[in-house]
Amino acid sequence: MTEIFINSFGTTFKAIFEILLISVAAGVLMRKNILTQEQLKGLSAIGIRVLLPCLIFSNIIKTFDPGLYKFWPLIALSAVLMVGFGLFISAILFWPNLREKKYLLAPAALQNGGYLILPLGKMLYPKQFDEFAMYCFLFLLGLSPLLWSLGRYLISPADGEKLTWRELFSPPFYANIFSVLIVLLGLKWIVPSVVLDATDLVGTAAVPVATFVLGAVLGSISLNIKAYWGNAIKVLSVRLIAVPLATIFVLWLMKISTTYPLLCSLLVLQSSSSPATSLILQVKHYGGEEEELGSILFLSYIACIITIPFWLAVWTAITV
Repeated sequence: MTEIFINSFGTTFKAIFEILLISVAAGVLMRKNILTQEQLKGLSAIGIRVLLPCLIFSNIIKTFDPGLYKFWPLIALSAVLMVGFGLFISAILFWPNLREKKYLLAPAALQNGGYLILPLGKMLYPKQFDEFAMYCFLFLLGLSPLLWSLGRYLISPADGEKLTWRELFSPPFYANIFSVLIVLLGLKWIVPSVVLDATDLVGTAAVPVATFVLGAVLGSISLNIKAYWGNAIKVLSVRLIAVPLATIFVLWLMKISTTYPLLCSLLVLQSSSSPATSLILQVKHYGGEEEELGSILFLSYIACIITIPFWLAVWTAITV
């Protein structure tokens, strides 16, 4: 078991280190003003509005089979349950000052379900990436609305701008819903193969662009780690310890590792992922504790170099 743990840890560590190395390079470009905020905004918009929806659409149409994956609604539900557990534990930790500290519940409960997990899956499971990505997108069906509604409510001041429906349902979410409906209604035939191939070609750029944007966003935030160390420990203890530990325990009780090993690995990775970088984008737009949230996000991505490989290695070791 020890050898299995070490091998799994080493493989995952190498993959996430390579991802964060790209992110660091992007962050340096931002710090040196080689890449401007306007350019980052444009690149992020292309990723969110074009590349990621194309990847989602082509992947779901090609890979999703509701007859083969009859449990698919439970994948979206697992995202809701995961967020709910994170909210519950973090609310306990911040209970004495919950009203003043509600913005800290967002990074504790809402993870980076796409921009970190997709590149990681691409490196860890290259031959199974289409299936891995499909599971990931079904998971995002549950996570994405919460990120842009609950997350927006938690991190922004009470007197901030009202959330609009357009902000709640982002292009990737629309692509998810639209492609799933096409499959469920048996309408795959209406999508010409040339359109599907072209969409797939555009979507291949989503993962590297997402990795670059992740680093650029982290490189553009204000940091003051010493001032927020205490709150950061509470947030990261929920996001990187309590949630993955609970997820692994539940998956172990369900005994589905032999039937759906890739799905289990995806859920372990999702549970141990760092807070969503979209939270800092929301703070920049709507206002809020940008420096504190930025510092916590920065620490989380440093910590996850160890924690993500650790939890996946634990899961691999106990299910062999």
